[in-house]
Amino acid sequence: MTDTAAAVARAHREEWGRIVATLIRITGDWALAEDCAQDAITRALERWPRDGVPANPGAWLTTVAKNRAVDRLRRAASEATKLREVGIMNELERWSPEAPSEIQDDRLRLIFTCCHPALALDARVALTLRTVAGLTTEEIARAFLVPTATLAQRLVRAQAKIRKAGIPYRVPPAELLGERLGGVLAVVYLLFNEGYSASSGDTLVRVDLAEEAIRIGRVLVGLLPGQPEATGLLALMLLQHSRREARVDAGGRLLSLEEQDRSLWDAAAIAEAAALLASARGVPGRYRLQAQIAAHHATAPGAEHTDFAAIVRHYDELLRIAPSPVIELNRAIAVGLGSGPAAGLELLERLDLPGYSLLPAARADLHRRLGALDAAAVHYAEALALVRTAPEREYIERRLAEVRAG
Repeated sequence: MTDTAAAVARAHREEWGRIVATLIRITGDWALAEDCAQDAITRALERWPRDGVPANPGAWLTTVAKNRAVDRLRRAASEATKLREVGIMNELERWSPEAPSEIQDDRLRLIFTCCHPALALDARVALTLRTVAGLTTEEIARAFLVPTATLAQRLVRAQAKIRKAGIPYRVPPAELLGERLGGVLAVVYLLFNEGYSASSGDTLVRVDLAEEAIRIGRVLVGLLPGQPEATGLLALMLLQHSRREARVDAGGRLLSLEEQDRSLWDAAAIAEAAALLASARGVPGRYRLQAQIAAHHATAPGAEHTDFAAIVRHYDELLRIAPSPVIELNRAIAVGLGSGPAAGLELLERLDLPGYSLLPAARADLHRRLGALDAAAVHYAEALALVRTAPEREYIERRLAEVRAG
């Protein structure tokens, strides 16, 4: 990629959401906003190689997108709509890229609108990627392994529902902010998890999706400074993503935490997450507790030095505020690694998670550590029938072969 192309790509990542958010607020037209933002990016690809990268790429893109919107509205205006269109055009003319507080408010409105609970969850994720992060329809469809036409229809339906249902383009009022922020954070974390551990396909890690989630998490922390759960989620994603280079070997084989080369972990991301956690105040919520658990793993010099007793205590707090069988599963694994396989297996026997491959895999691993290889083989075989990604399948097959060989 040339330096100019890289500059355009960087400006696209950084400015897309700002431009689209403000154009939607002023015009009320999602399609127009996205089209004009895309026109500005296309114009930059044409002009910057010839004229050079402008001193303020964001202001340049904003001005081009604004002018394009004015042109489109002027050509489309009829006698019946001219008064409204003139009012919109006047507001566009007054819009300045040098009004950061207003633009910040627009971005926050956009995120909350994309993640409105009236929309289906898959639509929220797709709309957030398209409108906030600026990914193309083709990129989002490829990321979630669906046809482009299917994804395009999903986006159109979501935008139509926002319009027809009158979903407000605003930050929720104070009494609803906590509840609605939880939904926004859930969408961002769902997006991150699809990148961190893909639900299907031949690749375990989709770095681009994970990094988009982290980028949106940074935006939220910047727009809501001091919000503890937004801070906790960003810390959690940074800690988990810090292991991206070590989670598979050169041949693409999945590696457990014990097998990973910790020198490959991203020390800068771990340090940033630690600073975020240190800055958080108040009683920890679910994301901050998960981040504290991840921090114990990330800062241990080796797997054998991990403070599993502290991790179990964090899981106890997590179960108190957000009980779930998956959290019980993870707590049981921590007990098994800290207090011995038998203690962990006793807890796992109480759980029932139909179709969830990690439960039989965890039982198999603790039986293997206990030396009960026949039982481990039975559970690895059960897990093998449930895994959905090629790297996970290879990992379970490798473990199954090991225990069968004694």
